[in-house]
Amino acid sequence: MGVLWFLLIVCFAGSVLIERKIDQLRPAATLEEVLYIPSSKVVKRMCLGFEALVADIYWTRAVQYFGAQHVDNSGQYKLLYPLLDMATDLDPRLIPAYEFGSIFLTQPRPRGAGEPLKAVALLQKGIRQNPDSWRLYQGLGFIYYLELKDYPAAGRAFEQGSKIPGAHPFLKIMAARTLQQGGDYQTAQMLWQSIYESFNDGMIRDNAFKHLRALQVDQEVLQLEALARAYAARTGHLPAGFSELVAVHVLRSVPRDPLGYPYELLPDGHVMVKFYHELPFITHGLPPGAATKR
Repeated sequence: MGVLWFLLIVCFAGSVLIERKIDQLRPAATLEEVLYIPSSKVVKRMCLGFEALVADIYWTRAVQYFGAQHVDNSGQYKLLYPLLDMATDLDPRLIPAYEFGSIFLTQPRPRGAGEPLKAVALLQKGIRQNPDSWRLYQGLGFIYYLELKDYPAAGRAFEQGSKIPGAHPFLKIMAARTLQQGGDYQTAQMLWQSIYESFNDGMIRDNAFKHLRALQVDQEVLQLEALARAYAARTGHLPAGFSELVAVHVLRSVPRDPLGYPYELLPDGHVMVKFYHELPFITHGLPPGAATKR
């Protein structure tokens, strides 16, 4: 027991001396010169088994570094990712470093590092080390969605996080929404159907129902446009309307949208929804420049 206390005192004293030395050297040397050690293995050997304690020091320094650069409005955050990477190497369970560090990295310059790809790498590292943390999947999904506009990747991150016990139900909704936006209609439909069947809240169920209806429209419009193109490839001209496709038995009848109104086939082969304002969330079948509720 005495040996343990001795090592603890030595490690603590060493960490204090390191911090003091950093503060003393800062006017003459950059923080990067003082703290940057490229190998976490070297640092671990120096920690004498107290990696978590030193990880906290690195995480604290990362926060201080970000704060100082943020206040100075410098737009230079070269040391931010190395500090976060070192802290999480020393303590892979240091969840705040992944969560908030990824925010620091993602924020656009000069308020942040403006490096969303490094934020993705940090969160993916956190997920590998902490696969039961749904909040890391949530952060990853938002970076893909808001910063990188990679909707399929965002949807996959939200969906994976939603499967973790105790995850917030919001993740399943975000997964369905982003997968739908990214064009993965089959998975999005499965998720919206699950939301519709498993939630008791009337507003959530109504929202899920409208998304399911929008998915139906988007898929039907794409299929009908493909039929029109195939007909043109065979005959040399686009059909004048759906009645022409019915006459040659390509379709059994003039197709109708979920509200019961017939789809309109335009001269250029595109399909338009008649009362598209009554079908929120659709992305196909709209007139040029039009949009529905998202």
